[in-house]
Amino acid sequence: MSVLEIRNLHVSIEGKEILKGLDLTVKSGEVHAIMGPNGTGKSTLSYTIMGHPAYEVTDGEILFNGQNILEMETDERSRLGLFLAFQYPVAIPGVTLANFLRTALNARRKAVNPEDKGMPIPEFRKMLKEKMDMLRMDHAFAGRYLNDGFSGGEKKRAEILQMATLKPEIAVLDETDSGLDIDALRIVSEGVNTLRGKDLGVMVITHYQRILNYIQPDFVHVMLGGRIVESGGPELALSLEEHGYEWVREKYEGEAVNG
Repeated sequence: MSVLEIRNLHVSIEGKEILKGLDLTVKSGEVHAIMGPNGTGKSTLSYTIMGHPAYEVTDGEILFNGQNILEMETDERSRLGLFLAFQYPVAIPGVTLANFLRTALNARRKAVNPEDKGMPIPEFRKMLKEKMDMLRMDHAFAGRYLNDGFSGGEKKRAEILQMATLKPEIAVLDETDSGLDIDALRIVSEGVNTLRGKDLGVMVITHYQRILNYIQPDFVHVMLGGRIVESGGPELALSLEEHGYEWVREKYEGEAVNG
């Protein structure tokens, strides 16, 4: 079993503290939803997990399978088995989706076994077509430049295709539902549901209940003021959909005043 453990995490960007003592544990086989209003630090959490250089960790730890990863570069974290699906995937003209995926996959395999010579091209093509069929992607996508000219839905499906190909142990989906219409959201969610299982832990970061209608979480956490202030099951997300975040603010701010 793989475990991502975040302990008392404090993170600043350009001198402003965003995360203020966040604690969270995600294990393989679990799906956690991270919800909260704008500006509370949800994306900061995802970028910090993957080692974005603009985010300074001032206190706390991030442990992956017992190993503190804070001194590791982003590519090292990825090769260990961490994955981030971006809210706004960037285009890389000149690099085809297939070449990008094969390079990333072979780097991951070599990290596990230094003697690995990489997946043979025929085997890779067969595997990639199977993954694309699962996500209902046209095979011609493999020859297109990564995210170059892709629609919002195509970009998000390409992110899930990366996840399917690399087989991470813990995956963070940073507002994957952002900018998707209902059909694209359903297809992307079906892809995630196909991949979920005992060997994959998933953290779904979102504002809305909408994606959680398709990806059923085991745990729901509410972020406010740079911390997780409320945790529960799927019913917590439904309560947020119905009542908004005001009751959480009132409860949290009341505790802060009384404390």
